[in-house]
Amino acid sequence: MTSSFRLPDLGEGVHEAEILAVAVTEGQKVAEGDLILEVETDKAAVEIPSPTTGTVTEIHVTQGEIAKVGDILITFDGSAATDEAEPAKISVEQEAVQGAEPAREPAADTRAEARERQATVQHPPDRPVPAAPSTRRLARELGVDLHQVSPTGPNGIVTAEDVRNFAQSGGSVNLDQNKMVLQTASEHCASFLPVEPLPDFSQFGEVERQPFRSIRRATAIRMSASWSQIPHVNCQDIVDITRLEEFRQRHKDIIRANGGRLTMTVFALKAVATALKAYPHFNASLDLPKQEIIIKKYFHIGVAVDTEHGLMVPVIRDVDRKSIKELSVELHEAINRARERKSGREELIGGSFTITNAGAIGGSHFSAIINYPEIAILGLGQSRMQPAVITEGGKMQIVPRLQMPIVLCFDHRVADGADAIRFMQVIIKALEDPDELLISMI
Repeated sequence: MTSSFRLPDLGEGVHEAEILAVAVTEGQKVAEGDLILEVETDKAAVEIPSPTTGTVTEIHVTQGEIAKVGDILITFDGSAATDEAEPAKISVEQEAVQGAEPAREPAADTRAEARERQATVQHPPDRPVPAAPSTRRLARELGVDLHQVSPTGPNGIVTAEDVRNFAQSGGSVNLDQNKMVLQTASEHCASFLPVEPLPDFSQFGEVERQPFRSIRRATAIRMSASWSQIPHVNCQDIVDITRLEEFRQRHKDIIRANGGRLTMTVFALKAVATALKAYPHFNASLDLPKQEIIIKKYFHIGVAVDTEHGLMVPVIRDVDRKSIKELSVELHEAINRARERKSGREELIGGSFTITNAGAIGGSHFSAIINYPEIAILGLGQSRMQPAVITEGGKMQIVPRLQMPIVLCFDHRVADGADAIRFMQVIIKALEDPDELLISMI
């Protein structure tokens, strides 16, 4: 008895993975739970254990190959299991995506029952909805968002009748058409952009071609989506962190003794959480199809980490509920895990705002791309001693102060410049004055 192991659904929004390593060879006997593959998604590296006991008869992938969810990876012989490790929804989605024969619709006398049974089914907005290509075309023509349609087909497939019923019931709202307009505009824009083929660079000198994949490729896709979908605006300022640096120097050894690192990013986490509470529109996402701004009541802040494998953004959850000491330890550990490629998927998702600190590697003034679907990102530059004009007792004088550039990039659809400046002022006041930071800290 043979069975095929397919790439399982690896989690929210993950549709493909790179094969990092194949841990077995053809003819090798394996037991259930033995490591057979190591794959990497845009989130993290994942080890895949054997779903069964048997002999490996055929390996369908090689190291470095990109596999889609549902692709056959390994075939086993003599195993009792078949595709048990593969959730049923994978085969359903695969069938729909590949344009396989549309699923047979239920008989008329059972359709109403099925519709009632599936009435509460919700499709995650970031996953494809199981539906035949003809149904997808119909949905586009009627301006229907398939994610909003309750399926009545077998295994949760949305049928053409489901789409028509949804449209007739008023579900085909103009808001969905806005999404279509945006998609169409984007597609048209892309089609109008001339893309010239690359020249043969080797004619000018020695070159080296490297695979464009894994985290680098995923980062490129996300950055392109963020830049094309969000109208970015940024405002910049300078923060005098002279007093905060004195505070940091006094307490950093205590924090280190507790396993953490008292960095400027830790203070920024707390200052940002306070500002987000005062200006919640920066802790939000825009649901354009539904014409709604989603205000998040949680404060999960991602921190961009430069690693040798590419940019990683571990998320520090519930920043508002943690002390400076707790954040120092948690952030230090999260950064180490990211650099060692040991971050779990749950550490890399769910952020509501992002901080990127380019100052740690010497960057000063810069702009950043918003981490879609968030609304804003705060960038920290390198702090430097610079002359500053200080007024004391009505007398101005020039003194050296430690100053740090900061930049806030935000989605102008959701927030305006005036709000962005007020938001920045909360952060600036907190970072300039440790007493203010501690008092205003939420």
